[in-house]
Amino acid sequence: MSDQSARVVWSDSYEVDIGEHVFPTAKYGLVKQQLLAAGTMTTDQLVGPEPADYDMLGLVHDADYLEKIRTGGFSDSEVRIMEVPFSEAYREASIVSAGATTEAGRIALRTGIGVHLGGGFHHAFAGRGEGFCLINDVAVAAMTLLHEQAAERIAIVDLDVHHGNGTATIFADEPAVFTFSMHHQWNYPALKPPSDLDVGLDDGIGDEEYLRLLGEHLPAVLEQHPDVIIYLAGADPFQEDQLGGLALTKAGLRARDEAVLAAARGAGVPVAVTLAGGYAIKLTDTVDIHCATVEASLAAS
Repeated sequence: MSDQSARVVWSDSYEVDIGEHVFPTAKYGLVKQQLLAAGTMTTDQLVGPEPADYDMLGLVHDADYLEKIRTGGFSDSEVRIMEVPFSEAYREASIVSAGATTEAGRIALRTGIGVHLGGGFHHAFAGRGEGFCLINDVAVAAMTLLHEQAAERIAIVDLDVHHGNGTATIFADEPAVFTFSMHHQWNYPALKPPSDLDVGLDDGIGDEEYLRLLGEHLPAVLEQHPDVIIYLAGADPFQEDQLGGLALTKAGLRARDEAVLAAARGAGVPVAVTLAGGYAIKLTDTVDIHCATVEASLAAS
């Protein structure tokens, strides 16, 4: 049974109309609805986040880039690299998401588990957006928690199928943040700047090999003695993901989540969970995987 006092951060601003696109922004509302219908959480557990302010964003993102975000002053080529149309609604969703992941981190530090029904936009760099990502909410959360002195050391466990290139670059020279990315090696992005720990996977890796490798490398993360882990629980390692390339089943992804949560719990480390990517052929599969992540997280609280 889940802990009914656990808090879940969510905003309806995430369902931005971006036209016909592989990124299903409708998933966020569907995840919330399915979790409520199943009784996994109650409306009383939902927390509406405060948007990140520009001081928070400035801990990570360059002033010139933030001015482009503020004014919408992007060139056509910059929008093409971002791969999603820029709009005021997408800006709002991105800023709210950064505040929400930060709030999930604060909740985790207080209670052991904080869940954000969104977030994980790890392709945004300090000075540019990429791969559907305008603002790096994970980096903003980490830097804000450090700035607030809520934490002294933070680990980012990135299990989205894609390498966390923006996050790795942002924290390349930041000893207080340890970055771990386990991803499909031959997938986007083509250039993969080094994380503190990278595990690149070949095509078609399935549950058994994935879980074995995860079990081998998680101890190295915990040896950093983080005060909190920010976990990117991407649904896109799923075997039927359109942007994937790995072959995990739903059961394997649930076991992945449980392995991360159990390892953290065993070490006494709080976890802030973000949903990250998910682009299954059937939207219902992505929603099911995200819901299973939340179920596992609340059960661990």
